[in-house]
Amino acid sequence: MERGLIRDHELEFALFFRLADLFIICASLYACLSLYQVKLSDFYGFCCAIICLSYLVCAESGDLYRSWRMNNFRRQVGVVFVSWVVAILVLLVCAYFSKTSEIYSRLVMGTWFLSAPALILAWRFVVQSAKGQLRSHGFNSRRAAIIGLTENGVRLGHELEKQRDLGIVLDGYYDDRCDNRLQNAEGLHCHGTVKEAIKRAKNADIDQIYIAMPLSAKDRIAQYLKEFSDTTANTYIVPDFFTYNLMHSRWNNVGDVQTFSVYDTPFYGLTSWVKRAEDIIFSSLALLVLSPVMLTVAAGVKLSSRGPVLFKQDRYGLDGRKIKVWKFRSMRTMENGDKVTQATRDDPRVTRFGAFIRRTSLDELPQFFNVLQGDMSIVGPRPHAVAHNEQYRSIVDRYMLRHKVKPGITGLAQINGFRGETDTLDKMERRVEYDLKYINDWSIWMDVKIIGLTAIRGFTGHSAY
Repeated sequence: MERGLIRDHELEFALFFRLADLFIICASLYACLSLYQVKLSDFYGFCCAIICLSYLVCAESGDLYRSWRMNNFRRQVGVVFVSWVVAILVLLVCAYFSKTSEIYSRLVMGTWFLSAPALILAWRFVVQSAKGQLRSHGFNSRRAAIIGLTENGVRLGHELEKQRDLGIVLDGYYDDRCDNRLQNAEGLHCHGTVKEAIKRAKNADIDQIYIAMPLSAKDRIAQYLKEFSDTTANTYIVPDFFTYNLMHSRWNNVGDVQTFSVYDTPFYGLTSWVKRAEDIIFSSLALLVLSPVMLTVAAGVKLSSRGPVLFKQDRYGLDGRKIKVWKFRSMRTMENGDKVTQATRDDPRVTRFGAFIRRTSLDELPQFFNVLQGDMSIVGPRPHAVAHNEQYRSIVDRYMLRHKVKPGITGLAQINGFRGETDTLDKMERRVEYDLKYINDWSIWMDVKIIGLTAIRGFTGHSAY
């Protein structure tokens, strides 16, 4: 079998977009140095290299360099902003630990920090606007046909109609079967038969073909692919995999055999290193800044009740392996067996000081050491007691998929209000839903957003007790 039949397509101008962004970053620094008559030294070159590398890795994680047909400008603004903030944080950490923060001109760096992202967004806006104008006059747009008036095909059609900035114009649906085969087609009808679509593609009236048919129709799909291979239209298959609730699926080769992962982790290769670097940087900063708070909490725990300051409890970590999670003790009793009772409002086991640190989540601060140790991440699904895991894995669909990543100190569920006691099945299902959404949609800028929102509203709330 020929290898590489299915592969990630490297976009035609992706390298140009990357180089353009990096050029603007470097050129804007040089312009700032010239403006304030500061000599270009090796130190500024080092700063530029750190910023460029950090920005590029974060932007790649946010899919900034995928096809501009699939990337609207509003989303680009968010990714550029978060990537730039992360790059600055990385530079500040490097400057702090290398004791070089006093060398650079704050005026130069401040101007650079403000001007570079503005220039990056400005050139992207100009290009995006120019493309929009061309498409409005019929240039640089593509006509697409959907083969199969199916549920999946209709979903794709709605997306194409909604995302007008993609520059893809829906020509219509083509199907050899009657119009009423799809009950919820909302008045949609076939534009013609598949033979008519093939004829239009041969006449160059259609640029893109999307075959949206069920996998059970593999013989018909194979026949249509053969027919469309006699045209110049770009041909895509829209599989009905969505019915399986995929999680971070991707194509892989096992020798010459191609496989498709149904449930997978987002952290492999470079992304695993990026995630680990993020955890080390943020946890180190947190421990540095919060060490006085942690000492105060430790003293409060010791003075308010008898018992140890710290409490460790078994949790499931990455791939369901048991880990020890550290917390400041907030209860008079410490449960860590086959049966663990969840804390409830006005729980008599919770000390008065313990109620305060639980409500503000200060009891979780020792888990930054778990992050440095590598058992946890800053952001990820919150770890539950082993007894609760065993209870819910049998009644909540896809519950154990939460453990495809390391557990986190905070997560998407927590900033959306799902923290504290899960006294109903619905609450646990919603929490798991947010956890799986985080895993499926992960990016560095999502992590930064969650960390920021946690700092603002995530560590306090009515559900924390």
